Amino acid sequence: MTNLVTGATGTVGRQVVAELLRRGHSVRALTRDAAKAVFPPEVEVVQGDLTDPGTLAAALEGVTGLHLITFGGPYFAPLETGPRILESAREAGVRRITVLHGGGPSLLEDAVRAGDIPWTVLMPVEFMANALEWADGVRTADEVREPFTDRLSAMVHEGDIGAVAAVALTEDGHGGQEYVITGPEVLTLRDKTETLAAARGRAIRLVELTEEEAVGQWRASGLGEDVIGFLLEAYGNTPPAGRTVVDTVEKVTGRPARTFAVWAAEHTDAFRA
Repeated sequence: MTNLVTGATGTVGRQVVAELLRRGHSVRALTRDAAKAVFPPEVEVVQGDLTDPGTLAAALEGVTGLHLITFGGPYFAPLETGPRILESAREAGVRRITVLHGGGPSLLEDAVRAGDIPWTVLMPVEFMANALEWADGVRTADEVREPFTDRLSAMVHEGDIGAVAAVALTEDGHGGQEYVITGPEVLTLRDKTETLAAARGRAIRLVELTEEEAVGQWRASGLGEDVIGFLLEAYGNTPPAGRTVVDTVEKVTGRPARTFAVWAAEHTDAFRA
């Protein structure tokens, strides 16, 4: 049984690969540039592009489990090739599909849901890995600069997203399921900065920005207006799903979701000067 992971070099894709390997499954990693991809030797790296389904035929040969992302090309543009990808998967004999929900409309996700291959949609809340955006400020100034410092998040360890995906790809009973995936606790920004400070052994100041200051900071970093609008809504009016703990990780994998303290300990070096 071979599992093909698309978006394999991404934050979640790497975790899906790692968890499949840990569970003893055969893994094939799809990337647009195989020469630059770095994976353990037991991973078969293949080149292909979801925006050009014609490049996927060889990658899908012998594949029983397929992990999909909903975007491709520059600037994380939504894929327009969903129906063709699903047709290729069906022809190849794929038996299970997981889709990482991208947070908006998706032709690919629609095609998966309408198809006859058992599917599981993964709907994680905020990634713990998003905290890496603070690394430069923490290293150089011992501070995190953010708006809406009272906002709540049930942020999830990206490894737990990978674990849920790996189970859904290789075990029966997950077809037709939408899995909201969260961590085990609801955190404020102050909780997060204090946890990072404890992990690195040095205090971190939390500086609250106004909306105008935050927008200016995001624009200066190169974010587009659509992304800025999304962040203002997500941070300023976090939906209940983003701040409510659910036990999906434990139900699916048989173990509790990992805490932010665990994530911080794993990434301490990123926050040290």
